[in-house]
Formats: sequence, structure tokens, C-alpha cells
Amino acid sequence: MPRIRPPKTDSADPVQRSALAHQPALLAAFTRLYGTLWSHGVLDLATKEMARLRNARVTDCRFCRSVRFAGARDEGLSEALVEEIRDGYEEGPLTDRQKVVLRYTDAFLKTPGDADPALREAMLAHFSSEEIVELTAAIALFMGFSKIAVSLGQVPESMPVTVMPTPDR
Repeated sequence: MPRIRPPKTDSADPVQRSALAHQPALLAAFTRLYGTLWSHGVLDLATKEMARLRNARVTDCRFCRSVRFAGARDEGLSEALVEEIRDGYEEGPLTDRQKVVLRYTDAFLKTPGDADPALREAMLAHFSSEEIVELTAAIALFMGFSKIAVSLGQVPESMPVTVMPTPDR
């Protein structure tokens, strides 16, 4: 895949400095959609952030792995918890609800039409139908845009953890 250089900009926002900035209208539309997803839904921010970070690990998006949204941190998603969003999370200290989110994210990313009945039951035990729809749409966006970031050119391996404002908050 070609490495598209981001345009030169003074923006402190890493998204505005990304390759997507070559298409300002597309970036603006994405930003609106992403803001709606993050700040105008029914699902808590920490849960969405866990799914986003699991996606980042599975798709190997360095940018996504390095970004944290402030709202999820405000809701208690600490770096210690973020470290548990790794392969082998099932044996770790996460709650059952957190583990089922990661299992659902993995199923969506790897075998989307083949979620086992036990996973479906676990999701319904922890989340409302509205929350599941929102989580599913979120994972789809996370996967799609992380693949764009990976395809157009990753950030350097050494990008530090960067806390950003939650979109549209």
C-alpha cells in the first residue's frame, strides 16, 4: 500500500494532521458521524473505548492504539485496564461485562456472521438492544477507519499515548 504523507498543518489535533486531511469534506463528514457515535448515544464511553482499543490491537493500528478519549478516562478506563485489552484477556481481571465486549469485538472482526449463541446470550444479559446496535456500529467504524489509517500510512511506532477530547463533547 502507498504511504500517503499527511498535509502540512499547524493543527495540534492528530486526526487533522492525518492523511484524511487531503479530503477535507470527507474528514468533516467522518468527524460529524464519529461525534454522534461517541457523544449522542446510549452506551457508556468506557465500553466504546474498550471496543475501539481491542480493534486497534487486532487491526494493528498504531494511531488508534496510542489515542485515548478523555470521556472514557473520566468514566474510569485507566491505563491499567487498557493494558488488559490484550490477547488472553479472558483470564485477566476484567469484569464479565468488559470481557463480553472484547469477545463481541473479536467475533465482529474475525467471524461477524458466526457469533455463537452463548455470546449472543451474554451480550443480551449485559446490554440493551439499543446498546448492542450502537456498539456494533461503533466497531464497524473503528475497523473501517483503522484500516484506512493502516493503509494510508501509520504513525511512527513511538507515538506516545495521547489523550484527546471525546468527539463532539
